[in-house]
Amino acid sequence: MIFQRYYSPFLSEQASPGKVLVLYGARRTGKTWLIKHFLEGSKERVYQGTGDDSSLRAVLEKCSISDIKALFGGYDMVFIDEAQRIAGIGNILKLMIDTLPTLRIIATGSSSFELAHQVGEPLTGRKKTLKLYPMSVLELNRQWGGMYCEESLESMLIYGTYPEVLTLASPSAKTDYLIELRDSALYKDILELDSVRNAKKIGDLLRLVAFQVGREVSYRELATQLGLNVKTVERYLDLLEKAFVLFNVRGFSRNLRKEISKTSRYFFLDNGILNALTANFNALPLRNDVGVLWENFVFMERLKRNTYLAHRANYYFWRTYDQQEIDLVEEHDGKLASFEFKYRSTKIKKPKAWGDAYPQATYDVISRSNYLPFMTESSHG
Repeated sequence: MIFQRYYSPFLSEQASPGKVLVLYGARRTGKTWLIKHFLEGSKERVYQGTGDDSSLRAVLEKCSISDIKALFGGYDMVFIDEAQRIAGIGNILKLMIDTLPTLRIIATGSSSFELAHQVGEPLTGRKKTLKLYPMSVLELNRQWGGMYCEESLESMLIYGTYPEVLTLASPSAKTDYLIELRDSALYKDILELDSVRNAKKIGDLLRLVAFQVGREVSYRELATQLGLNVKTVERYLDLLEKAFVLFNVRGFSRNLRKEISKTSRYFFLDNGILNALTANFNALPLRNDVGVLWENFVFMERLKRNTYLAHRANYYFWRTYDQQEIDLVEEHDGKLASFEFKYRSTKIKKPKAWGDAYPQATYDVISRSNYLPFMTESSHG
């Protein structure tokens, strides 16, 4: 089964001369496959290398202008995978652009904080950035249609949408894949930092957060349970977000004193990873956390949809001290759209305090009966 990624038709125009196309994403989301699939049909002369190759690192880290001309002057395009592993990659790519202005360059990386740090300042105004997530309902709906999404919904809630997971036939194969991913690659990028050495603490932290999806997280409580200081917990969570494992959502507040705004909720990039961390791959009828799975799934699919369609929004949850709440608030072009996530279709009234404070904001309940438009082109908001 070959999946069509959203970016596939646009890569040629995105990879333009004089700029570096930087593709970020979690491990195993298909970054390398996407670029190599794109290059298969190219008639240009292409160099492909990876930052995992020590010989390539040795060459690039010592490159001069004359070396650049000699080594890459005969190519139309250069593709460097795992670029964050090459020291000073930002300055190297800048030198390549300055020396060979007609060259098209693509760099990929699974570690956003490393690659962003290295390419950010040197390539200011000289790069285009794309983020790649696990397969999205937007992409699946485009390729296979709404019935495929509907028939796959329970599986996606349990096993997520990593490309390889979707190709595996049996639940046991999907489970094995996700457990292996959890244990070997999930936070590999973080552990490669010299200052982060405690894999067990990070694993324990992720498990604690996994049991609190959709609820405010107390850094102090996490620190106490883990035997760490609060600053360390905050730093680990920040790194996990930058490594595409977690997504942080803050409380929304604008008008009311009783609004809670200084706390955070966390969502996981993928439901399969969430379930691997809680060691629960039971079918939905056997679970008491279907609401949590639904909230994580719907939020992340909305995030993917907005990212791919360039619908730039700020994301919040909303809650008051007297327990009125809304799962998601999107702020886009000064307008507010609010959403409540419920797996089973049900009539829910808009919280009175929200309606009174933000009368112009839209309000929708996203359930199993109407989720598809929320995740695809024809969307609420």
